[in-house]
Amino acid sequence: MRIRAALLAVLLTAVGCGSGGRTGAASDPDAPLKVGVSPVPHAQVLKYVADNLAASKGLEIEVVEFTDYVQPNTALVDGSLDANYFQTVPYLDTFKAESGASLEWIGPVHLEPLGLYSTKHESLADLPDGAKVAVANDATNEARGLQLLQANGLIKLKAGAEATATVRDVEDNPRNLEFVVLEAAQLPRSLDDTDASVINGNYAIDAGLKPADDALALEEAEGNPNANGLVTRAELKDDQRVEDLLALLQSQQVKDYITSTFSGSVLPV
Repeated sequence: MRIRAALLAVLLTAVGCGSGGRTGAASDPDAPLKVGVSPVPHAQVLKYVADNLAASKGLEIEVVEFTDYVQPNTALVDGSLDANYFQTVPYLDTFKAESGASLEWIGPVHLEPLGLYSTKHESLADLPDGAKVAVANDATNEARGLQLLQANGLIKLKAGAEATATVRDVEDNPRNLEFVVLEAAQLPRSLDDTDASVINGNYAIDAGLKPADDALALEEAEGNPNANGLVTRAELKDDQRVEDLLALLQSQQVKDYITSTFSGSVLPV
């Protein structure tokens, strides 16, 4: 994400030495594991684990919900959390490159396919010339959204720019699409004002959309690098509680829960 200056300043203060903060100190191994999540589907999955599976590992989990994509990482860096479960490897890599934070990817759990949605048009063919299309404003999801549009023949990106693409990298725009760049969390609400919006799976589900049924176009699952997974600070990557949590999140019970609960809108890894 192109992290806002104020948030970045807070983050760098937390990472810096001599701040008196909690960063760098390993959590009490007997304390509950505090895990930051997005409300849907991450909190649902984690609450299922906490209520049904955690006791088998002697694990106590405290679920902490966030409605944006910035605070779960800043709270992890400053020590307010022990881990988070909401992001992809590309998003984490961008965050680390921009902030200098020392966070570790522990393992994947599920995939939420990104989709193009509309309340005004029933198919891609119906999108008019000059259609207003909204995409996310963070680096990872803006690029994912533009790749989805390219994969469906709506635009062409500059060669080699796909992984980091922004709207400035659109080389061919035969339908003269007008791009609107918004916070990812605002995209479902943007549908009243756009012809179509590219919406992350978690926000789509939270808004009552069914990706498998409602999307005009949906990311392919096969070979998709954007699985959501468990992340922690570097000093906790070998913490037994973190290892146990990943094992539970990747268990067959959780795969069955995801499959039965989300009906194809969330896919277990």
